[in-house]
Amino acid sequence: MRSDRAAPRSLLSIVAVLSACASEPTLAPPKVPDALQPPAGQSLFLEALANGVQIYECTPKANPAGSYEWTFRAPEAVLADRAGKSLGKHYAGPTWESSDGSSVVGEAKARDAGPDASAIPWLLLNAKSTSGNGVFSGTRSIQRVATVGGAAPTASCGALNANEKVGVPYTATYYFYRAKP
Repeated sequence: MRSDRAAPRSLLSIVAVLSACASEPTLAPPKVPDALQPPAGQSLFLEALANGVQIYECTPKANPAGSYEWTFRAPEAVLADRAGKSLGKHYAGPTWESSDGSSVVGEAKARDAGPDASAIPWLLLNAKSTSGNGVFSGTRSIQRVATVGGAAPTASCGALNANEKVGVPYTATYYFYRAKP
């Protein structure tokens, strides 16, 4: 004889599984120019939202003598997922370091001005090296897109403020790719 309670329990189990699946975010590669597409054979595995600064230093130019310019030095940003959970940090190298201790150092392969002329460019980077056994250890490519801010300062740069460092606020979304299984 079949139990009348079995059907509702099964239905509740199915609803719970479907609800869990529906709450899982689905990653989709961003729409980018062809030059910023990762190589064939790679798949997206992580999205990280960066919030921080791009650091510039007022330095002398080689030519003409006596002139100065803002020179990019390094990023400093925190990385989080869309829910605000900390994923790690981004700093000179450029390096992305996960909370699990793994890291990836990138090397620019391609750039695009992006839709906002007042923001830093969009990039495709190759993984130059990785370390640790964690989320970033399998990274092969990184995209920087959806940039806001971070461009070189518009403030004067000259002998009076030579060697001054300025952090320009920026946000960006980084997409990380690894070899397809």
